[in-house]
Amino acid sequence: MFRNPFSFKGRIRRLEYGISFIIMVIVNTIMQGILNVAGSSNGSEGLIILYFILLIPYCWFSLAQGAKRCHDRGNSGWYQIIPFYGFWMLFADGEKETNEYGECPK
Repeated sequence: MFRNPFSFKGRIRRLEYGISFIIMVIVNTIMQGILNVAGSSNGSEGLIILYFILLIPYCWFSLAQGAKRCHDRGNSGWYQIIPFYGFWMLFADGEKETNEYGECPK
């Protein structure tokens, strides 16, 4: 689990995607806290810069995990931009056999 979490290649199971989703919610909450503190204090340009620096790996991780989950379903990683598709990937089972994106992660 969590082998190459920033890579767009391969497939992941629902469990890894679900754990990734929880991690992203926690990190997003922390990042929003940083942004709220930055907005309520003077001279907080450093916190805003920190927020945007943290936003880059956050987005990369989110997109990579989503793409790998799409691959497990047999779809292109671009499918994750469809509204509510990411939520559906939490519950939908992946393909049981090897597909063009790799071996079944089960």
